[in-house]
Amino acid sequence: MIRVLVVEDDARTAAAHAEFVRRVPGFEVAGIAHTASAARRALRDATAPVQLLLLDLNLPDGHGLDLCRELRASGLAVDVIAVTAVRELDAVRRAVAVGVVQYLIKPFVFEVFAEKLGAYRTFHEAMRAPVATLSQHEVDGAFAALRTSNAPGLPKGLSEETLEAVATLLASSSEPRSASEVAEGLGLSRVTARRYLEHLADRGVALRAPRHGSRGRPELEYSRPRVAPPGDG
Repeated sequence: MIRVLVVEDDARTAAAHAEFVRRVPGFEVAGIAHTASAARRALRDATAPVQLLLLDLNLPDGHGLDLCRELRASGLAVDVIAVTAVRELDAVRRAVAVGVVQYLIKPFVFEVFAEKLGAYRTFHEAMRAPVATLSQHEVDGAFAALRTSNAPGLPKGLSEETLEAVATLLASSSEPRSASEVAEGLGLSRVTARRYLEHLADRGVALRAPRHGSRGRPELEYSRPRVAPPGDG
């Protein structure tokens, strides 16, 4: 099992990411830390090695990349996946420079998260090969495993940008949304909005339900699945 420390300042988001980790075979949650100092303590006091950090970059007591530099300087062999809303090119370059192996942009759906962790698992297993040296082919294959896409296999006519916009709107909505409401919010046609919503629902990353009490023809509404904090239910 690959032990994962979730480092995220928002408690609800941290709990959701931890639940996502538990849903991916081969991974287990080593702990949750809400600050850089808590992450340092968790790594120092861990009863078993932590192989992977899911690291938010904007922490209350420091920047995540500064924590990465500190860990590298101390010689601690732990891999890092940056989990952040920061999209600036300079931030991505600095993340690569300090050894971040994956960069996952919020908000994201479970399918994308699972793809990233699956790619990391392939890389991790290749780096644990019981040999002293690897061939060029084996090294290339290990690093190739880390190169994934944030939008696997979209049907014809759907774009990554619009899909992300629809998913973001659902994630930020406190109430379920109909196709008409999503269309109005994003400037799409109702038919187009429904295609994206149905795609998300078919992938299991949005919930589809009839809207009760509406007049006229039956209408569907869509919402993002709610991840309960660990220990609930």
